[in-house]
Formats: sequence, C-alpha cells, structure tokens
Amino acid sequence: MEQTCIIVGASHAAAQLAPSLRQEGWQGRIVVIGDESCLPYHRPPLSKAYLRGDKQPDDLLIRVADIYARLNIEFRLGERVESIDRDDRTVTLRSGEKLAYDKLALCTGTRVRTVTLPGSTLSGIHYLRNIDDIDRIRADVRAGGRAVIVGGGYIGLETAAVLTKLGMRTTILEMAPRVLARVTAPQVSSFFERVHREEGVDIHTGIAVRGFDGAVRVEKVLCADGAFFPADLVIIGVGVMPNVELAARAGLATDNGILVDACGRTADPNIVAAGDCTMHPSPFYGYIRLESVPNATEQARSAAAALCGKEKPYAALPWFWSDQYDLKLQIAGLNQGHDQVVVRGAPEGGRSFCAFYLKGGQLIAADCVNRSQEFIFSKRLIAERIEVSAAQLANDALPLKSLLEGVKVAD
Repeated sequence: MEQTCIIVGASHAAAQLAPSLRQEGWQGRIVVIGDESCLPYHRPPLSKAYLRGDKQPDDLLIRVADIYARLNIEFRLGERVESIDRDDRTVTLRSGEKLAYDKLALCTGTRVRTVTLPGSTLSGIHYLRNIDDIDRIRADVRAGGRAVIVGGGYIGLETAAVLTKLGMRTTILEMAPRVLARVTAPQVSSFFERVHREEGVDIHTGIAVRGFDGAVRVEKVLCADGAFFPADLVIIGVGVMPNVELAARAGLATDNGILVDACGRTADPNIVAAGDCTMHPSPFYGYIRLESVPNATEQARSAAAALCGKEKPYAALPWFWSDQYDLKLQIAGLNQGHDQVVVRGAPEGGRSFCAFYLKGGQLIAADCVNRSQEFIFSKRLIAERIEVSAAQLANDALPLKSLLEGVKVAD
C-alpha cells in the first residue's frame, strides 16, 4: 500500500523538504498543505524588491508548479490543519476533512507579533509577513506621504529604506536605546542609524508607542511621553512568534519552538519539523531557534532524510543577511554571550566594515557590511574554531584568508 507524507505549511522549509524526500528515495504520496493561496515563495524580497515593485508574485516562487508536478508533489492550498491525531495518524483540516498520513512534517513557520494598543485596528496600520501584507502596504504608499515604522529591527530598517526611496517621509520609533539592540553591537547600531538619517529617515529610540489616533484611517502615532507623529501609513515590526500550537495540542514538546534533534525528528518517530518553528541543537551554540532561509533549507534536507530512515544531521553555522540602500550586511554566527567586540574598518564615516564578536577570546560571530570576502572567511574561522587574536581581526591590512591558510603574522 502506498505511503503518504503530509507536510504542514507551504513554507520555505516545505519547499525544500518535499523535493528532498524524492531525492532520498521516498516513493509514496507527498501532500503539502498551506493556508496561503500560492505556492511557496521567497520571503526576504518582500520588504525589499517586492515592496519596491521590482518583482511580481511569480518572480518570488521558490519553484514553479511544473517542477512540483514532475516530482509528483501535491498541494492543498488555502487549507489549514487544525489538529493532529498521532494515534490514528490523521490530520483534521479546518473544513473537518481528515487526511491519513504515514509520516508527517511540520513546517509551520512563524507569525508576526501583533499589538492591542488603542486604535491598532485603524485602516492604514499594517504588519509585514506575506505577499498580501505587502500588497496592502503598496496600496497606501505615495510620494510625500508620512510613514511611521514601529520597531527598529532588520525588517523595520529594510522597509524604511524602501519607503524612503519611494518618496515617503519615514520615521522609525524604537523602544530600545538603539536600533538592532538585541542583535548587534552598539558600533553597528550607530552605523545604521547614521546611514538612515543621512538618507532622510527620522529615527527616535527609547520611545514607547501607546496608541494610534484617527477617525477611520490612522492619522497619528501616539507615544507614552506625550509626543505624537503624523502618519498616513504605519507598519508594525516588533518581531515574530513560532507557530507551535498545532504541535503542542498533539502532545509534542515545545519551548519557543518545536523541539527536534539534529535530524529534525520530534519525540514521535513518525513526525519531523523544520524551519523557523523549531528549537534544534547547534554544535556551536546549544539549543537555538533560527529565523532564516539557510536554516530552513538545510534543516529540511536533514528532516527529509530522517523520514526515509537516514541519518544526515544538520550542523551548519547560522548565517543571515540584510539589504538596505547600497549596503549588504552579512552575518556569520550568533553573537549571544559575547564579551568583546572588535571592529575592522571605519564604520563612523564609511560604508564598509566588520564587527567581530568574541567570547573568552574565541571568535563566535561577525557582522560584515559590504565585505563579502571577510564574511566568507569569517564563516570558516568560526566553523573551524580557528584561533585568532583581537589584534589580527582589527588589522585591516591583514587578509583574513591568511589566517585560514595558517600564515603566522605578528600582531
């Protein structure tokens, strides 16, 4: 009898896991269930190229329909899985329909954190997570209009860069003392604040939003200190939450993510999980949850292998990127727990530098702005745990490649 693997969530992880199942030898049915109406698509361009109007929806597709058809991968789009019965090995859809599975993969991703402040349901207030969100935002964009972004994280900064280039007068409101406070060193935050201000963005840090004012549409953003900011368009970007409720209701262990091993397996031998929704072991940082395309892709490959009875542990070094104006920030590793920051280059006046994060003298992460070669070499230095000194990292005349080649250069 033909076996069936159901993949819950038409996410980036699902787009990789489904074809990887075929590559690993899965001969049975593969059914992907997603609550959006379109095939899996790239999400990073949403706040950049798609918002600018440089790409159309079909340009974002991870794979076109013909490829899935050739691999005999079925899609049930516009559907939502409401529950999992692990004993009967069935999932129940929103419509009440039940589907049987032999193997199950949870690729449920994340959702935006929403606010319940006064006026938060006014027209013109948006979140940014999917294509429909961007379409609604684009409908409110007009040159000379006033945009207020609540949240100074990567999404907020990327969106501010695009809206400014589209001619909007853009303001960022960040509760923390600096933008990117949770993820970067002060030197990096200062750099991005300077660049955005030079591009015309008005940045306010250490400020809390208490509500929104307007008759039908938003007209003002109100702050706790009594200040207010006129607004024709508001985007709220205050982070995301992993979609773990389905797994939790099924009795699977969760802790800021669905708990999985290095192969993406849950405690149920018939269920794996992959992507932004998982907490998984990293050989570099312990148990972590990552929100990134590389993580979703590599973990999905491991999970697909596990469903086919193979051991291919996921142990890659985390990496990320952010595009703003002419800046490409590439991040290698996680800087959590760092006790030293070393800067290479001059972030104060230029637009190219690196910030290295060390813990106990060991390099654990790097932020590289417009320095792709240093990013590549930093990934290797961290992954291979090569010993380097702070002085070597700070020396802009010393190529990082020489440290990989074992060249001994005096500090």
